[in-house]
Amino acid sequence: MVPPPPPPPQNHEFQEFWNREREALGLSPPATSGFAATGDAGTPTAAARLRGRSTRQISLLLLLKLHRPFSTLSALPRFLFRLILTAARRIASSPRTSSHSSRLYRLIRAFLFLAVLLLALELVAYFKGWHFSPPSYASSRHALELLYAQWLHVRAAYLAPPVQAMANVCIVLFLVQSVDRLVLMLGCAWIWARGIRPVAAMEYGKKEDGDLEQGSRSGSDEYPMVLIQIPMCNEREVYQQSIAAVCVQDWPRERMLVQVLDDSDDMEVQALIKAEVQKWQQKGVPIFYRHRLIRTGYKAGNLKSAMSCDYVKDYEFVAIFDADFQPAQDFLKRTIPHFKGNDDVALVQTRWAFVNKDENLLTRLQNINLSFHFEVEQQVNGIFINFFGFNGTAGVWRIKALEESGGWLERTTVEDMDIAVRAHLAGWKFIYLNDVKCLCELPESYEAYKKQQYRWHSGPMQLFRLCFVDILRSKVSWSKKANLIFLFFLLRKLILPFYSFTLFCIILPLTMFLPEAQLPAWVVCYVPGVMSLINILPAPRSFPFIVPYLLFENTMSVTKFNAMISGLFKFGSSYEWIVTKKSGRSSEADLVSIFEKDSVSPAENIGPHRSSSDSGLVELNKLEMSKKSGKVKRNRLYRKELALAFILLTASARSLLSAQGIHFYFLLFQGITFLVVGLDLIGEQVS
Repeated sequence: MVPPPPPPPQNHEFQEFWNREREALGLSPPATSGFAATGDAGTPTAAARLRGRSTRQISLLLLLKLHRPFSTLSALPRFLFRLILTAARRIASSPRTSSHSSRLYRLIRAFLFLAVLLLALELVAYFKGWHFSPPSYASSRHALELLYAQWLHVRAAYLAPPVQAMANVCIVLFLVQSVDRLVLMLGCAWIWARGIRPVAAMEYGKKEDGDLEQGSRSGSDEYPMVLIQIPMCNEREVYQQSIAAVCVQDWPRERMLVQVLDDSDDMEVQALIKAEVQKWQQKGVPIFYRHRLIRTGYKAGNLKSAMSCDYVKDYEFVAIFDADFQPAQDFLKRTIPHFKGNDDVALVQTRWAFVNKDENLLTRLQNINLSFHFEVEQQVNGIFINFFGFNGTAGVWRIKALEESGGWLERTTVEDMDIAVRAHLAGWKFIYLNDVKCLCELPESYEAYKKQQYRWHSGPMQLFRLCFVDILRSKVSWSKKANLIFLFFLLRKLILPFYSFTLFCIILPLTMFLPEAQLPAWVVCYVPGVMSLINILPAPRSFPFIVPYLLFENTMSVTKFNAMISGLFKFGSSYEWIVTKKSGRSSEADLVSIFEKDSVSPAENIGPHRSSSDSGLVELNKLEMSKKSGKVKRNRLYRKELALAFILLTASARSLLSAQGIHFYFLLFQGITFLVVGLDLIGEQVS
């Protein structure tokens, strides 16, 4: 009797893979290992590994490989359904305001109504075949055909020429601004290749074995007197971290003074900040709390009031930090030395670094913009012409330069740029330190970011209108006057938002309905792509977001254009100052790191910040109660963005009739981006 053939040995390589996949998917492990053919060490033999897999094993392998892609695809409809539900709820819960609409919104709404009518007319013409054999005025037989023939004549003779002329102007402006960006990038590459950076003429001594208490440092007279100002207004979330970071500066305490300039109108916030100042005073830090009874002039008025104190005349420099900024412990030691031996230097500006740049898509896109601003614009202007716009914080001013330049003025919402321009016209120089970074926060909600950008783009136009004559009358060279007027103000503050909005949000959709006026594909796609690539180079980790960045920048152009027009023509809203909302996400971690770096004992450190007194507990209880009873935040709708979304989507539908591929895809994705932003689906989601 012939014995039955032995069973084929199992494929142990596949069995190992199978076990790993089961564990990764959270399935229970098999009852037995299933190893049949092993060597002396208990591992599969070489002969067993060489045997092929069965058909069933290959099928299971393929199923496992396809499991994750299919699970992702199956989750996509659920995600889209939830997105639609969120948008529907947001639309339903949007408040119905009876206030009058802005001028720009009324114009956009009229444009949308016209675009829908033209699309309907073009659809009728397409299905009747008039696109292929356009009817003439004489051969028209009925009213609709006569209307379309008349429309063809009007658009070719009267509408297309001015639109084409405006498009050509915008293209020229676009190319000029692109060349400016390219030159800045080449200048940055030259700085990097040559290793050029500002070098201080001296360096203050390193920290001794003692702490920062008064008299603990020998030779403290060599340190200049430094005034540190922290202007704030209702900064409930971040006041602790900024005060703590400033109070532990590695600087002799008898040679510094901290001013907490509180403009809060919330009594609870005032009490919290006062308690925080008192705790640091108990630690021996020279820190004062100031609160204005008459709160005029916003931040400029706050700083102006603080500089009017009698004791300010004893100080040589003033460092300014907004409430969400956390300077490193050696900030003063790395900035003040650059003034020594440079009596014509008025300002030392440092770079911002962001603690929440990876919080959401909105913060990632902001990081791209600001990385280019600091790495390229500020650094190139600081190295080659010793002038740039003061960023309002994380900088040190020579008090003499502030006084000779006229001090803080309340005439615009960009007091930082105002004092920088006046100091430049007075002959002072600026130094930018790209390697000294100061931590801060980015706005995490679109509402906060939009208000910030509105102020940042309306203020420069207010300032340009006010100081244009002063620039012409100043004693600086004509090259500096030209740089201020044509590059600093016109090209980078006026032309950029003008052509971005006009070219991509108005003229491009118009050319879809007026085919006689055309925008080349390189204007729509290639040059913007190259410029986005250049802008993203200072933040190489953000390269995967290059397409969202391009689309979002075009979306923000409506806010920047509206702000620019408001500031230029003195509309009332251009003088509105709204404090950018902070989240305070970095407070606890950064306070701990500050305490770890401080030379004072940890037990003493924890005291003032962990409410060692009963009054501290009371204040923290007040804080928690106010948070519970606070106003509920909600995401909102943005009408201008939504109206532009429908205009661009309507134009993309019209471009399909003309088979314009690149224009269609650009209009489609740009319209979707406007729709996402208009529904407030970008940034922080709170409702």
